[in-house]
Amino acid sequence: MIIKIDEYSDVPIYMQIRNQIVMGISSGELAPGEQLPTVRALALEMGINTMTVSKTYQLLKQEGYIFTDRKNGARVRETINKSGTVSDENKRELMRIVSEARLSGVAKQDLIKLIDEYY
Repeated sequence: MIIKIDEYSDVPIYMQIRNQIVMGISSGELAPGEQLPTVRALALEMGINTMTVSKTYQLLKQEGYIFTDRKNGARVRETINKSGTVSDENKRELMRIVSEARLSGVAKQDLIKLIDEYY
């Protein structure tokens, strides 16, 4: 999986990495049990501070997407807890996206079609 960072984005780098890893897990690009690069290797490859990658991995671990151990490093969890709910933060983000789409003149059906495509 190739992670791309937008240095001009308002989204912090650690969140950009986190979001792309979550999307990779969701799409199947990152398989259950798959080894992630070491903190040092990913930081070197991307030209960023190791603490940024470490923060990303800590967040992913806290959220239940990955697990870590000293011997094998970080891996995608075999099973991810499915709460069946959307977090308040994601609801706010979705509301922002819907609002921007509505203001841009995007038809509701077109937005629903996009959601179906991404789901």
